[in-house]
Amino acid sequence: MFDYETLRILWWGLMGVLLIAFALTDGFDLGVATLLPFVARTDSERRMVINSVGPTWEGNQVWFILGGGAIFAAWPFVYAVSFSGFYLAMFLVLAALILRPVGFKYRSKRPDPRWRSGWDWALFVGGVVPALVFGVAVGNVLSGAPFRLDSDLRAFFDGSFLGLFTPFTLICGLLSVAMLVLHGSAWLAIKVEHGPVHDRATRFGTLAAILSLVLFAAGWAFVAWTDIGFRIVGTIDPAGPSNPLRTTSEIAAGAWLANYALHPWMMIAPLLGFGGAVVALIGIRRRIESAAFAGSSASAVGIIATVGLSMFPYILPSSIDAHSSLTVWNASSSEKTLGIMLFVTVVFLPIVLAYTAWAFKLMWGRVTAHEVATNPDFY
Repeated sequence: MFDYETLRILWWGLMGVLLIAFALTDGFDLGVATLLPFVARTDSERRMVINSVGPTWEGNQVWFILGGGAIFAAWPFVYAVSFSGFYLAMFLVLAALILRPVGFKYRSKRPDPRWRSGWDWALFVGGVVPALVFGVAVGNVLSGAPFRLDSDLRAFFDGSFLGLFTPFTLICGLLSVAMLVLHGSAWLAIKVEHGPVHDRATRFGTLAAILSLVLFAAGWAFVAWTDIGFRIVGTIDPAGPSNPLRTTSEIAAGAWLANYALHPWMMIAPLLGFGGAVVALIGIRRRIESAAFAGSSASAVGIIATVGLSMFPYILPSSIDAHSSLTVWNASSSEKTLGIMLFVTVVFLPIVLAYTAWAFKLMWGRVTAHEVATNPDFY
């Protein structure tokens, strides 16, 4: 159906689609959880915020599982290195995510204000920690992870958990938090009734939009003025066998910006990142809620796409041994595996999308204080 080179590019693109889908759906869940203690002051208000995402958060989290599964199946070298090297970071994310279902289910089991307040802060942790760590992880991917491969393709990670947090990766982490808080505030503006919660969400959304613009620009400036970047030395065979050690790479200052000179159309991604945040800011300030949500969605798409397009064909470069860097051409599964997976994806992904659209349509509408007070099925 497709040759090996095309299959590799398609799966690189599909991996990006899954990451973007996760950011657009579960991203506003994380943003809403991060905002919970700040936009809602009474128990009724907090229940409104929780129920704005309560019916859909579990389905949204499926995109996270699909993304991890796709990396495991399509890019086994990337899965092996990243999930082992970033083990403590992954454990921190999973521990934080576990707080979400527990918080949703147990928060309203008792009327004790201290009990409910404790679970509200647990939901906050379950929102802000994954958002921050995901951004820090992307920053480490851009700057290169401290791993090396031996002649038997065994991976050795020479870094530490605290070593993952550098000035650049923290910029990326804070950008991730700002981006998802903006998305969450835009969602709340659409989903909760007009009133105090709605007004506070728009104020935090204004701040998040400004921070998204500033931090995205800071990330670009950092990349432009430092030696972050990798490039392949010599020729490559895009249809060759998967063996990370068959590609020779080197650290090259400004290499992450080279793709934009070679392919100017790629500038669409960063322009969408900046432009979407501006549209979201205008929509929030002028109370055009659909524009605010569309803008926050476009900004998330642009920011994530910027990372992938800047790094292509790299997926996970190594900061201590550039020769071990993983690319689209040397880290994929076999041609047959990619072909079978593509067929399965073409069949089932439309079904998942159709079901997701139906679920959102079915549960659409604003959450009101009256519904929260009278509906026993609400959290």
